Amino acid sequence: MAPTPLHLHPRAPLQQRKSSEPKPADWLSLTELGRLFGISAVLCGRQLSAAGLRQPNGAPSRQALHQGLALLPHPRGHHRSALWQRQGCSAVLEGQGMRPMLPNRLVTLWADLLEALMLGSEAITTSAEEMASDVPTELVSSVNQELQQRGSGFRVALAGLSRAARPRPVGVPSPADPAADLRRCG
Repeated sequence: MAPTPLHLHPRAPLQQRKSSEPKPADWLSLTELGRLFGISAVLCGRQLSAAGLRQPNGAPSRQALHQGLALLPHPRGHHRSALWQRQGCSAVLEGQGMRPMLPNRLVTLWADLLEALMLGSEAITTSAEEMASDVPTELVSSVNQELQQRGSGFRVALAGLSRAARPRPVGVPSPADPAADLRRCG
């Protein structure tokens, strides 16, 4: 078995970091890790706890930190700021019988959810726009393509874009659009 690379705190001096150290995309929140398997953050946390990687209070165990499977980005950070190593934790979850969801299945599920939210319901208290912010970045393009193929005018915005620059549902003018502030005169 190949030795695992050394994982240092993200704020470690650059000269101490190894070039084989995982990129930030390799570190996921509990919610993001759970999404890979189609499970909630709560269930994902329980699975990691069962594997000895998570303490009862939700913080990573010493074992998880020692094995490089978790890190706390802030020295005194709350356990909710813990990040979990994608590849290593995925292997642990798969060893417990979990199976990662296929990306195309995730795309279909997100598109179904966003379409249902666009239709609206009194029982639903969130909007498609709010839920769209939770679509994993790597799926945004595929979800938008799926929505377009279905004839939906809704598009998921990429994270980091300003509100005015984000794609909007068809027929909804941008706040910067002069037509957005048309008023009747006379």
